[in-house]
Amino acid sequence: MGSLNHHMSMKDLPEFERPYEKLEYFGAEVLSDAELLAIIFRTGSRNMRAVELAQKLLSFEKEEGLHGLYQYSLEELMNINGIGKVKAIQIKAVLELSKRISRHEGRLKYRINSPGSIAAIYMEEMRYLKQEHFKIVLLDTKNQILCDKDITKGSINSSIVHPREVFNYAIKKSAAGIIMLHNHPSGDPSPSKEDIEVTQRMIQAGDLIGIRILDHLIIGDGQYVSLKEKGVI
Repeated sequence: MGSLNHHMSMKDLPEFERPYEKLEYFGAEVLSDAELLAIIFRTGSRNMRAVELAQKLLSFEKEEGLHGLYQYSLEELMNINGIGKVKAIQIKAVLELSKRISRHEGRLKYRINSPGSIAAIYMEEMRYLKQEHFKIVLLDTKNQILCDKDITKGSINSSIVHPREVFNYAIKKSAAGIIMLHNHPSGDPSPSKEDIEVTQRMIQAGDLIGIRILDHLIIGDGQYVSLKEKGVI
């Protein structure tokens, strides 16, 4: 009876059944969903080991499996017997990470064929920002996205946005082209004098280095301006 008075641990399992050891020796891909969740939990509840608790959660009331976890609010998770506040927060954090990874993977190898296609990807991310953010999107020779990177925050001008930061990263990633983006917190994407100066400076640096600036998009509230379409590039 005394064993019910403490959180049951994965150490109570035979070594070959412990998720930590299985991952270490055989790789994460051999673990079940419940075993992976158990590693996040670390401990179980008063009368369930972490793996058993994870199995219970994955089959609890709503849609079974990992996808069903997305339907739970933090409060709903906390109300499940054995989960509590800490485990609920752990679950929500893991789910958010998985969404962000999926979103990032979805951008990779996405082919850019118009200013609208790049604006569609980044509009929701950038339209509500309270400060100006300057970002670069790196493309390969087929105009597919390699990656993106935030360069600076704050008012955009040529003294803040330096070609060195932009092109050093582009060279490391073997980029063939760069699309620059920044937002206007006012919601009006009309280009300023500084926006045009930064663009022209980057074009000149790109011509010297051999990496083309393909466009500079200014993101407003639900609308954007392409400096390529404006004839600046």
